[in-house]
Amino acid sequence: MILRIFRAIVHDGGQSDFEKFIRGKALPLIRAQQGLPFVTVGLPRSESPNEFSMVTAWRDLEALKGFTGESWRQAVVLPEETHMLRDSYLHHYEVAES
Repeated sequence: MILRIFRAIVHDGGQSDFEKFIRGKALPLIRAQQGLPFVTVGLPRSESPNEFSMVTAWRDLEALKGFTGESWRQAVVLPEETHMLRDSYLHHYEVAES
């Protein structure tokens, strides 16, 4: 299983708009994907007021590619969110099963 962690840093004052985008567009889109047993979103806190995260777990690389295409090492950033982002980070991990 592949753990994918996307961190988005939004411009000052853009937190509300980005949260609306996440809840209204990004989450429904990602939840509709095959091979995705887990997704959660992290909202800003006082120590990181402009930072959001999305953590997804994918069954395997083929399931992830079903969402991203062959460019799975790059973040999927939709055109309507680009102007809200100051920066973004993406990391992948193998899930350690217990």
